[in-house]
Amino acid sequence: MLLAAQPLTASAAEHWIVTTDLWGNNNHQSLQLDAHGERVQGTLDADRIEGTRVGDTLQFTATDSDGQVYHFTGRIEGDRMQGQSDQPDTNHRTVRALHTFKAWRVPTPASTTPQLHVFTPTDYSNTFSADRAPVLVIQPGDSVQTRTLDSGGVDENGVTRALFGNPQVGPFFVAGAEPGDTLAITLTSLRLNRDYADSLDGLVGRLKTPRVAVESAALGKPVRWSLDRAKGVARPAGATGALKDLEIAVKPMLGGLAVAPGFGYPAFSTGDTGDFGGNMDFNAVVEGNTVYLQVQQPGALLYLGDGHALQGDGETTQWALETSLDVVVKVELVKQQAIATPRVESPTQIMTLGQGGSSDDALRLATSGMLQWLRQAYALNLSEATQVLGVAVQYQVANLAGRSVGVAAKVDKAVLRHLPRPAPARPTVGTPRGHR
Repeated sequence: MLLAAQPLTASAAEHWIVTTDLWGNNNHQSLQLDAHGERVQGTLDADRIEGTRVGDTLQFTATDSDGQVYHFTGRIEGDRMQGQSDQPDTNHRTVRALHTFKAWRVPTPASTTPQLHVFTPTDYSNTFSADRAPVLVIQPGDSVQTRTLDSGGVDENGVTRALFGNPQVGPFFVAGAEPGDTLAITLTSLRLNRDYADSLDGLVGRLKTPRVAVESAALGKPVRWSLDRAKGVARPAGATGALKDLEIAVKPMLGGLAVAPGFGYPAFSTGDTGDFGGNMDFNAVVEGNTVYLQVQQPGALLYLGDGHALQGDGETTQWALETSLDVVVKVELVKQQAIATPRVESPTQIMTLGQGGSSDDALRLATSGMLQWLRQAYALNLSEATQVLGVAVQYQVANLAGRSVGVAAKVDKAVLRHLPRPAPARPTVGTPRGHR
């Protein structure tokens, strides 16, 4: 991988996730604690802390880069803590405000060897949210084996398990992931687990001329497809006429892959996209490829779902071949390497995904993301990176079916092999999310 995933270094004695209620908005922060007798020290996000722990009572003060102080007093009960925090008012820095907080302790890994976690979901999420409790804590390098529903909430047995709208499995908490890092998710295995998929006829609104809109007014009807898992092909079930012998090879993909959006953002619908990923519906999110997403919350909080047996560019019929999948993903962490847009890497290409309200916006974001990748990974200056794009970039319509348009910029690795060897991922100085 062009972004070199790195093992996590030894952490502090205790790692907690602290959630402070700031006037109805949850602020999630990473607390690292080292105890020396009754005295404790460590960090809250990037800020140094000092305090004491006497029995079940923890008191500490965090000081930020502006010299502002934040006092926390909590009572610990097992792996949970709750209490109050005295902090500067966000509008009047000389005024103090009391806020409640709660926290949970991140478990220490039982092994330093990467693990395969078999996870059977019992409920699903219709939002990409930082406030949903993690379903599983994993370490960088671990893999997760699980199952997804289709976009309508139907499982491998044809049973409705969740509300329609791309219900997601997760979130998975990745220990050590912090804002400013990048998550690398390798799709180790995507396998069909039932014998049918559902789609529609018709076209999404963005593709309709006035005449086509009139002619296709009666379309948008469900179409059932049969999936021959042994042969790896799909056929429109019960088709007559010109499509009765249609057969096409399947290529399972995940439409949904996301991390939780950052502080100050609401939970997003699982139909939405952004720099956090989301309902990208990009048909390069397939077995063997790696997706990179920027971490915006402690633990990243990884969601996945919306399985497709096959999808053409853009998901032009609104639904692709929607089905449930057996999924195995490997999750790695690139420390202190921030990226601006979702990235996908295949054995032959690097790809950046721009998602915006228009195709122009999406093109700009995809291009900016590719320039950033070339500059980070190959140490090219802006002039050199634009020259590579001028002779090598390819653009693909990734998504037309959602509220956003998706456009992918792609460069063949065969071109990149003529450049100097990729530079290793270098730590970059970001702006830590503070307590304000």
